[in-house]
Amino acid sequence: MKRKSHITLDDIAKRLKVSRVTVSKALRGHPDISERTVKLVRKVAAELGYSPNFIARNLSARRSNMLGVVIPKIAHFFFGSVIEAIYNTAFEQKYETILTVSQENAERERKHIQTLVSMRVDGIIISVSQQTTDVEIFNWVRQMGIPVLFVDRTPELPVPGSSTVLVDDHGGAIQAVEQAIAVGYSKIAMVGGNPQINIGKNRQLGFEEALRRHGLPARPEWIVHGGFGKEDGYRGMMQLHQLGALPEFIFAATYPVALGVIEATKSLGLRVPQDIDIICFGESDMIDFIQPSLSCVVQNTQELGIKAVKTMLEIIDHSEESPERHLIIPTHLVLRETGIGEQARLAKAPHAKQIV
Repeated sequence: MKRKSHITLDDIAKRLKVSRVTVSKALRGHPDISERTVKLVRKVAAELGYSPNFIARNLSARRSNMLGVVIPKIAHFFFGSVIEAIYNTAFEQKYETILTVSQENAERERKHIQTLVSMRVDGIIISVSQQTTDVEIFNWVRQMGIPVLFVDRTPELPVPGSSTVLVDDHGGAIQAVEQAIAVGYSKIAMVGGNPQINIGKNRQLGFEEALRRHGLPARPEWIVHGGFGKEDGYRGMMQLHQLGALPEFIFAATYPVALGVIEATKSLGLRVPQDIDIICFGESDMIDFIQPSLSCVVQNTQELGIKAVKTMLEIIDHSEESPERHLIIPTHLVLRETGIGEQARLAKAPHAKQIV
């Protein structure tokens, strides 16, 4: 099928025998142009299939009014919710969002960033992949004069001049582990997470600090790394089982990790929370349908996305000032059927769904 040629303002002006300036003003509803002419120009524009070249128009003002976004996954409750908030906030501010997905692959991530720069986006919001170790591409973007803002995940090495909007991973992990200790658990393990990524590192540091505060050991064999997916939780639980003596309680680095842990316990003939209890970092829109319902550290995904866009736009609007801005979004603990202790369960879990 032959592609139609792009219709320009000159084509509309030629059809109507008016000037290009008249057409441009009419399409923008300029007060200099009569209502009759505005309607006529818009009618002919629609008939010809005209679509405005926003990129060319915005570049004349040295802006594209486009934000580039790079995320690791899209079929994921956390990232899906953050993306929705980013898109809605950007749209309210008359910005278009160009979304790309790295699929946890550093090379794809690099190519997406190069594409976004070639499209002349005004800024790039990114959550790095688990494979990302090299920061050269981010330094290159900064050298091109384009702001970079990391949301949720950052690379291990610093990127001078970049900004961050992050969740309080450290504090959230402390909340979860101290809840376990408060209801009587002392043999506590952590499953999942990648310490090369800030969220994995900070959640582990919070886990260890909570134990240290209460004089409990952080047994190295009970800290099982892997990643942030369901398969990592399954493998981690199986690894713990092979050690022989199981912990009483597991802090899962993410909600998908917790699902993997629960699936593994079922295959091992163990009951949650009776035989081994669990709390996870993060949640899902399906969390109330899991049995038992999981207690979790809740991240404010809407605020994360909103703050990411608003912070980026502040940087774009005040580029002559220091480009770095760093925000931490607090978490809170939601208690359901797990992580509340045996006495609470025997009393029909009076703390269920209590927000701490």
